[in-house]
Amino acid sequence: MAVDVGRYGIWAREDQLTPEVAAEIERLGFGAIWIGGSPPADLAHAESLLAGTGRIAVATGIVNMWKDPADAVAASYHRIAERYPDRFLLGVGIGHPEATAEYRSPFETIVSYLDELDAAGVPVEGRALAALGPKVLRVAGERTAGAHPYLTTPAHTAEAREILGAGPLLAPEHKVVLSDDPEHARAIGRPKVVSPYLRLSNYRRNLLRLGFTEKDLDEATDPLIDALVGHGTPDAVAAALTAHLDAGADHVCAQILTEDGGPGPEYTTALRALAGALPLR
Repeated sequence: MAVDVGRYGIWAREDQLTPEVAAEIERLGFGAIWIGGSPPADLAHAESLLAGTGRIAVATGIVNMWKDPADAVAASYHRIAERYPDRFLLGVGIGHPEATAEYRSPFETIVSYLDELDAAGVPVEGRALAALGPKVLRVAGERTAGAHPYLTTPAHTAEAREILGAGPLLAPEHKVVLSDDPEHARAIGRPKVVSPYLRLSNYRRNLLRLGFTEKDLDEATDPLIDALVGHGTPDAVAAALTAHLDAGADHVCAQILTEDGGPGPEYTTALRALAGALPLR
């Protein structure tokens, strides 16, 4: 693929990604910044992060296919790719039926949207697809640079790699809390998992496929939270991330959760502590 995202990245909401935070992520040696949520079609925030940094890759995680027309997104992609060649990865995805009144035929919509990106000249190697289930993972491997799964475990990563085969990018997100007090860490991580993700059918289906029970999902049990939110010392959190690489991922992006929600001193402290425990370039 043309965009080198490195082995480790940071996934964060748009409001967390100030120019100062982006510059610090780059300085610490992470390979990519993933803009979470549903960045609008103009991709202005992605462009501002690229302008404020020198080498780090920037990716969207993800542009919502229901919300933003492919032609508008393609125009923004070409603008950014021309100004910052080989540094921008367009992550796109279908979103959630609960959030979209006209949600219909999700698989057909994905294929149609990728067809439109093809027609608009967005290269396969310049885009990635949010994917959880086998059918969409196969499309990610065939029609994009690869897959960007969200709210998953290393076990899912291993399954995804088997489906994708060798070659396509596999870049899962994983939540982390840098606290060696398990109860404190769960108190921070649990609300971020419960709302909205445990109320969304696509994530519930995927977690059930991975062996969790309806009870785990309905009660947000400790084993579920511990599987989805790496916590502990910086070394323990680094190991939770690296487990995805050991399972077949090419890249893993950490979503750092803090008590104050960030950005701020607590977030920066956690970011630096995590960087110190990882083999960053």
